[in-house]
Amino acid sequence: MYKRKKVFAAACISILLFGILFISLGSILPVLTEKFQIGDLKKGGLVSLLPIGLLAGSLIFGPFVDRYGYKFLLATSVILAASALEGLIITSSFFILQICIFIAGFAGGILNGGANSLVSDISAEDKGANLSLLGVFFGIGALGMPLLLGILSKHFEFSFIVSGIALFMLMTVVYIFLIKFPAPKQAQGFPLKAGIKLLKEPALLLTSFFLFFESGIEGLINNWTTTFLEGEIHAPPDKALYALSFTVVGLTVARLLLGSLLKKSSSMPVLFVSLLLIALGNAVLAFTSSYGVAFTALIFVGAGFAAGFPVVLGYLGQLYKDLSGTAFSIALVIALTGNSLINYIFGIVASQYTIRSLPVVVIFCVACMFIILFLMRRMIHKSAD
Repeated sequence: MYKRKKVFAAACISILLFGILFISLGSILPVLTEKFQIGDLKKGGLVSLLPIGLLAGSLIFGPFVDRYGYKFLLATSVILAASALEGLIITSSFFILQICIFIAGFAGGILNGGANSLVSDISAEDKGANLSLLGVFFGIGALGMPLLLGILSKHFEFSFIVSGIALFMLMTVVYIFLIKFPAPKQAQGFPLKAGIKLLKEPALLLTSFFLFFESGIEGLINNWTTTFLEGEIHAPPDKALYALSFTVVGLTVARLLLGSLLKKSSSMPVLFVSLLLIALGNAVLAFTSSYGVAFTALIFVGAGFAAGFPVVLGYLGQLYKDLSGTAFSIALVIALTGNSLINYIFGIVASQYTIRSLPVVVIFCVACMFIILFLMRRMIHKSAD
């Protein structure tokens, strides 16, 4: 038998490493651009490899963990992530560089999906609350890494710091190998027909498209907020980045609070309030010209992001217990597709109507999410009857 607390710790380590991995990649990119003399066209192609890898990892982890369990896949993904980071620093080949970025995305997709699915599987009750607590560790990794890099870069070479991160990742593999994990849910063979049948499940598709918009608006805020603040609020670049980082602070603190709140109250009102926070925050951004007001609004927007993934993935884990990994894979692939597609569409919108349309587009996506939330609520009430 596995120890629940030890397995939960392994999931928290995995999601922490996911946060560290993606922030580290963002920090390494300027160094790589200078080292390989990469132009804008090549840089765009290079950056696109990361979400492609992320999609591939998100697609593969679910059927694998349902059939074979978590230990081998999580340990392998950590080794791949560490190797990719080290490869980015030591390689002098642009081709190897592309492979390393894809592998980093692939490993990240597995770590993210695997950690969430694992916590869902070991949580008989309060799945949403436990997934919310798990999300805090992503925030710790994502917030702590820039701070650590800033401190260490004053004393050490950048390549030495990245190698240290890779070594830290490898050390966590020892813990993953030493503990026992839940047994595979489909140890006798993966039921292919049942897995394919999930693609026709209305509940899975409806919740996945909620995450399609959730991931899309998170991407919009992460990718376009600094440009918006610089262009519309006339904030200096460093202040724009500072404001963006506090959306992650808002998300992390809110997820910490949600861990307790979701144990006491229904998840639907929590999702409703979360969407309201995102909409109100963006309404403020649309009309303000004050940096301080915009800064505060972004904290509330970050807090609004806290509930979406934990609550919806918790609901899916409860619905599809026997194929939870596969259900999570489908949901996360649709969510990541939404991130890429909505951000691509907004790029076209911004070129036609300026960056000021950012809050309007976010509010439109939130309106779509309110409609889906209403349909989800109806579906839940019907199934209860």
